[in-house]
Amino acid sequence: MIVPKGGEHNLRRNCPMTFTSIRLIASDITTMVAFYELVTGQAAEWLAPQFAEILIPGATLAIGSAETVALFMEGSAEPGANRTATLEFRVDDVDAEFTRLKSKVDVVIEPKLLPWGNRTAQFRDPEGTIISLFTPVTEAARARFGSR
Repeated sequence: MIVPKGGEHNLRRNCPMTFTSIRLIASDITTMVAFYELVTGQAAEWLAPQFAEILIPGATLAIGSAETVALFMEGSAEPGANRTATLEFRVDDVDAEFTRLKSKVDVVIEPKLLPWGNRTAQFRDPEGTIISLFTPVTEAARARFGSR
C-alpha cells in the first residue's frame, strides 16, 4: 500500500477525480499526430505548434513535442523510452480495423482471442508504444464493457 507523505491515508475525497487524458511525448510530433489521426479516424486540434489533442469518446489523447518537457521539468519524460504502457481502443470490428491498418503500422500481434474475452490486435506507434485495438466477443466481455 502506498501511503502519502506525512503518513495520512484517506481514500475518500471531497471532490471526485476525473481522468481526462493520456499525454504522449514525441520526437516528431507531426508524424505522431498523423499516426493517431489515421488510427482513430479523428482530426487533431492543434493548440500550439508543439501540442495537439485528439478527442475521442471517453478520453483525450494529448501529444506534445519533446520540447514541451522542459515546460514541466527538463528530462522528466523522454520520447521513445516507454515499454510499460499499452493504449487500448475498443472498436466495433477489430478484424476490419486490422485489415485497414496492417500495411501502415508496425504489427505486434494479429487479431486473436485473449483469455478475458476480447479479440485483440496490437501494433506500435512511431515512438514504440503498444496500441491495442479490441472487440469484446464473449458474453462476459460484452457485459463488462456494456456500461463503459
